[in-house]
Amino acid sequence: MNDADPATPGANEAEPQAGRSRAHVAIASQLRFWLILLAVTLACVYLLRGVLLPFVAGMAVAYLLDPVCDRLESWKLSRTWATTVVTICFILLCVLVLLLVIPAVVNQIATFIERAPDYLDAVQRELSKLMAMAQDRLDSNTQQRLKSALGGSADKLFTWATDVLGGIISGGVAFFNFIALLVITPVVAFYLLRDWDRMVAKADDWLPRRHQPTIRHLAHEVDETLAGFLRGQGTVCIVLAVFYAIGLTLAGLEFGLVVGLIAGFLSFIPYVGSMVGLVLSVGLALAQFDSYLSVAIVAGVFFIGQAIEGNVLTPKLVGERVGLHPVWVMFALLAGGALFGFVGVLLAVPVAAIVGVGVRFALGQYRRSAYYTGKEEPASKAPLSDADRMP
Repeated sequence: MNDADPATPGANEAEPQAGRSRAHVAIASQLRFWLILLAVTLACVYLLRGVLLPFVAGMAVAYLLDPVCDRLESWKLSRTWATTVVTICFILLCVLVLLLVIPAVVNQIATFIERAPDYLDAVQRELSKLMAMAQDRLDSNTQQRLKSALGGSADKLFTWATDVLGGIISGGVAFFNFIALLVITPVVAFYLLRDWDRMVAKADDWLPRRHQPTIRHLAHEVDETLAGFLRGQGTVCIVLAVFYAIGLTLAGLEFGLVVGLIAGFLSFIPYVGSMVGLVLSVGLALAQFDSYLSVAIVAGVFFIGQAIEGNVLTPKLVGERVGLHPVWVMFALLAGGALFGFVGVLLAVPVAAIVGVGVRFALGQYRRSAYYTGKEEPASKAPLSDADRMP
């Protein structure tokens, strides 16, 4: 018995090491499984991006309208009837917008394409006037180079805009995709909306038992972030689109409706909508008006809109709790569009919300771990601070 005693501590020390080794192997195996699943999902989205548009759009509509169905259910309506009422109202609203707005927008775009050469000449005349005013401060060679550069840039800008708008009108978006959006999207939205709670419950049942509470917490945080941004920023875009369209039309700008709608809906990308709208409207105003006062009024519409957005709309409707930085949103939208087209644009904000919540969670775990504290044991499991939640 005495000869066996010295071996006992070694055996006891080997058991925890073997346990840690098995745990590391299990973690590596799980990580490999989720990375493979992510890669397969991205590959499927990339390969099927041409047909996913109506389905992704239907999913987005269902996600945004689910709270309305829940409210109707609280009024003792069945889920099927609540879904039917909400879907019909949504379709009627879309049809009303198409009938009232789209014809005017298409007419203004067609008119703009016809008049593009005249506007180009008018802009060049205005640039010539500005060059004449700068003659006292610039030498002749510098004036000539600047005039050539501005003229070439204006020519390229109008050519690009004409090609883009002409492509949209002549079928740049495939006819099949347009029909799919009109027909398939409402059907997909209806069935997803009807079965939304059931699908959420089924997905919750598929969660790994060990990590279920953590995943539920992260999913709830993603839902709050995504819903707050989409509904808040969407409302901001609609309000700005209406304000810009009405303001520019009252200011006398010929294509005020189109420019206002473009600027308003591009406001979904922070700072982009206002800049694009300001450049377009001021350029058209310079070509249309002889008075700089009218041009200043057109520019003033955008400055007023920016003041309303920054001081009233965004703080009230979006707020700081959303946690999606404007630069991160811009990167996600551009990257999604470059990789997956319009489907990527639709998926960009949800993916940005998921990644943002995941990064904040990972940073919070890091700040509570031995890697950050320098201790052998993890720090106390205190609630995460604001710095952990919002890096």
